[in-house]
Amino acid sequence: MPEVNPKQRAWSWLFYAFLILAALAFSGVFGPTGARTVPYDEAVRLVQEGRVASASVTADDVVLRLKAESPPPAETTKKPPSFLPRPSPKGEEVRTGRIPGMEREPLIDALLTKDVAVDARPSRTPFWVIALWWIVPLVIINLLFFAAFRRGAGGGVGGPLGLTRARTRLYDRAAREPVRFSDVAGVDEAKAELVEVVDFLKHPARYRALGGRIPRGILLVGPPGTGKTLLARAVAGEAEVPFFSLNASEFVEMFVGLGAARVRDLFTEARKNAPCIVFIDEIDAVGRSRGGLGALATHDEREQTLQQLLAELDGFDPRATVILMAATNRPEVLDPALLRPGRFDRQVIVDRPDLAGREAILAVHARRLPLGSDVDLGAVARRTPGMAGADLANIVNEAALAAARRSGTEITQADFEDALDRVQLGLRRRGIMMTPGERRRVAVHEAGHALVALALPEADPVERVSIVARAISLGVTIQVPRDERHVLTESELETRVMVLLGGRAAEELCHGSPSTGAHDDLGRATALVREMITRFGMSRRLGLPALARTVGSPLLGVTQEERLCSDETAREIDEEVRDRLAELFGRARALLEARRASLQAAAEALVARETLTGAELARIADEAAAREAPGAA
Repeated sequence: MPEVNPKQRAWSWLFYAFLILAALAFSGVFGPTGARTVPYDEAVRLVQEGRVASASVTADDVVLRLKAESPPPAETTKKPPSFLPRPSPKGEEVRTGRIPGMEREPLIDALLTKDVAVDARPSRTPFWVIALWWIVPLVIINLLFFAAFRRGAGGGVGGPLGLTRARTRLYDRAAREPVRFSDVAGVDEAKAELVEVVDFLKHPARYRALGGRIPRGILLVGPPGTGKTLLARAVAGEAEVPFFSLNASEFVEMFVGLGAARVRDLFTEARKNAPCIVFIDEIDAVGRSRGGLGALATHDEREQTLQQLLAELDGFDPRATVILMAATNRPEVLDPALLRPGRFDRQVIVDRPDLAGREAILAVHARRLPLGSDVDLGAVARRTPGMAGADLANIVNEAALAAARRSGTEITQADFEDALDRVQLGLRRRGIMMTPGERRRVAVHEAGHALVALALPEADPVERVSIVARAISLGVTIQVPRDERHVLTESELETRVMVLLGGRAAEELCHGSPSTGAHDDLGRATALVREMITRFGMSRRLGLPALARTVGSPLLGVTQEERLCSDETAREIDEEVRDRLAELFGRARALLEARRASLQAAAEALVARETLTGAELARIADEAAAREAPGAA
């Protein structure tokens, strides 16, 4: 959206100031002053005592001019401010109001009885004053409105005609350094899909000679933070064409018809700058499906905007090299008419990067930073499964901030470790003071997780165990996957459940009773076992049928489980979940009971040092097991 310059801002403030002054003038705040107001009975008494020389009567009030020889009237409840000069008693004027609805008013009768000279006036305010109160503010308001109208008609967005202007942001070579494909990493498949779009924008005649037609619309679909907007800008940068960018929510406002007018203005401007790329972010804000109950309602502003967008996509001149790109993370809510061939012909999936992609993204964001010789971006990438490009950029930034906090000259691997802990686990809670008993229990809990993972060959390797309190937990066991896995076997899933239950099993072994520290582990283990039974067909009682499905928006991570079975089957599912959890808990407890000496040694080491690496923990466990082995010295 264009910035408002100081001159326009000054005009706006002047406009609002005159509006306030006009409202005050219409309300009568700036009425005539001078005469002092007295109560009605006091005014009647002054007349009856003969202190009044003359009077002026209007429809609203009565002004009494006192005789020069008269002493000043008694003080009234309303006193003039102390900073104003007091009027002289000689010829002083006082004012009081009229009593509406009375045929014979006491004050008027008193004036006539005392033969006081009465000047009856239709109004106490001169006509020219009233005219100025009403006409001058209206003239000023109209002049200001006319000036704003002229400024808006000249092409700005600040005036009335500017409301129909699209709030686009134009990026071109003259404005800033263009984004290239080399600046985008981790989305190689998506880049490959868009290479021919770049080639068409550079060499459109070659495609037209063969009768080919480039897709008019390209929809980028993916979770938040995966680089959809950056990828669209990279296409424009590679093709060296203007890039119009705006958010779909900027189309729709409170005035009916503005959205459609802005869509027309956007495409008119794009055709003038062809060849170019138009990018609409979060297109689901205006492109929602019109089916269901919404089809019975009248045409609202969002639907008119969508219809105008559909019309513009159909009305593209084949010779005008204008390509529409849009991004969304909710493709399931888009209107089918928007996705049909001829409009958004191609959908490009921009998914979360894999291990190699994450390492490449980290390298792109860290290429201008002073990295230490010990930095291993591959190790950082292995600790960040499921993270998108924006998350990785945040980790690099947090590592730079960590280096700055310790006044370092370069970023080390320890800074990246601190950044990972800060992002994944939260800030360190230095204010928490655990008792020795609590520290011991937390150490036993985390040692239980780690030793079960070390004992099971299918478990992910343990990288670090810590009992340092963080925002989300009092301790943590960090496991790093050996590689990217997209398919998990039943035994691997059971291994994960056993590792989750290892903490509670260790507490029962060493302390005789559990604590509340395992509540998160129990929830995750229960959810995983339920998925094994209802979605993955790994039920021992119910067999292969899928008994539940996930609904919602998977790309946003907002989902819920919808049951696909009867109440009786649901009861059997609950029973099997309970039985499988009890079985896996028993297996985890048996593993730890056979390694009780290792568990005690690992817990003591954690209490003393707070943090252990996976290698240190394995060495301590092996030494303790060797000491307890039969025949050991």
